[in-house]
Amino acid sequence: MKTGFTPRQLEVPAASSSEAELRRCVRCGFCNATCPTYVLLGDERDSPRGRIYLIKDMLENERAPTAEMVTHIDRCLSCLACVSTCPSGVNYMRLIDHARAYIEDNYKRPWLDRLCRRVLGAVLPHPARMRLAMSFGRLARPLVGLFRAAPLKPVAAMIALTPPRTEPRRDWQAVYPPQGAMRGRVALLQGCAEPVLRPEIRAATLRLLNRMGLEVVFARDEVCCGALVHHMGDEAGAIAAARRNVEAWTRERQIAGLDAIIVTASGCGTSLKSYGHLLRNDPLAEAAAEISNLAADISEVVARFGLPPVTQPQALTVAYQCACSLQHGQKIKDGPAGLLAAAGFAVRTPAEAHLCCGSAGTYNILQPGIATQLRDRKLANLARLSPDIIASGNIGCLTQLGQATSTPLVHTVQLLDWATGGPNPLTERTIQ
Repeated sequence: MKTGFTPRQLEVPAASSSEAELRRCVRCGFCNATCPTYVLLGDERDSPRGRIYLIKDMLENERAPTAEMVTHIDRCLSCLACVSTCPSGVNYMRLIDHARAYIEDNYKRPWLDRLCRRVLGAVLPHPARMRLAMSFGRLARPLVGLFRAAPLKPVAAMIALTPPRTEPRRDWQAVYPPQGAMRGRVALLQGCAEPVLRPEIRAATLRLLNRMGLEVVFARDEVCCGALVHHMGDEAGAIAAARRNVEAWTRERQIAGLDAIIVTASGCGTSLKSYGHLLRNDPLAEAAAEISNLAADISEVVARFGLPPVTQPQALTVAYQCACSLQHGQKIKDGPAGLLAAAGFAVRTPAEAHLCCGSAGTYNILQPGIATQLRDRKLANLARLSPDIIASGNIGCLTQLGQATSTPLVHTVQLLDWATGGPNPLTERTIQ
């Protein structure tokens, strides 16, 4: 795609990066066929190619974003299915992140939208605040009908996503020693939403990693990965979170080294693996690149060190829902399903596996209408598999799908832990 950025504009690193991605686009339209919003809405402006045109026009002409432009940019899930499809290698994630930051700096949203985004940014990255907010959400459940009309739909969505109960806060050790001979040392991302909604995922991960001979540590002063605020256009907030985490994990590496920084929420994993780019112009650039190289999904680490012996094989059919952030963001598609099959489960994958379930960070709150359509479409495809269990590697997917199905939903690592000696996750609390 031909661009017309001026030399002055290209002095700005973000503009230079976006210009390079725009030039890679050949406008072929292959991306449109895999874009969830284009599949649902059929509007070119709600496709990757259409949004690229909007982004180019907005950035190149330093145009003030209009409400219409913002609407179509906001409808993007950042699922990155277009990245998997693009024959030219356009890194759409960098374009959409730049566009959102530009909108945040140059567009004044309606007051209720601004308030909602500020509340989300102030609450979700902080587990203690999130736990308190969910308590209020449960109290508001009887009143959810009052908020279903626009522009209060995001409030109704937040209330609907509140689980029936919250697990008591657990105290975690700083270090979890391995069983038997030590084969490696890893840090486990502590996360924000996951330990509040599903602490049993962390417990299963620790058991499995220790069984594999890995010492697991939690880094002091670690914070949210920054993905949630970054997707809402708060680039400064994302950079601040990334810097703090890079410093925390660098200190941990200096103690006794790290073989990996393990992530069990794949949306966070995509963020960590992008730290090198996010902090490319920062004094911590080199350290950030090293951290990105160490970041790994739990399935990658299990594959690297080997699944422990299967001691409790289960004759159950598992429908594997591969999160977008895993298959498109991190290019990990078949690995987790292969591990489940190796653990003895009958694994099936749904039709339209590339389409998002509608979770996408805060998307199911800020765009509840589209998110609900995508959720129902995904659940219909999963139901055709007649599964005993639905498994996924992302807390967002589990929460989103759990709103409208009675089939148990568990994290992939819980099934691997169960098969190799851990407790039955179906007798623990599961999102339903």
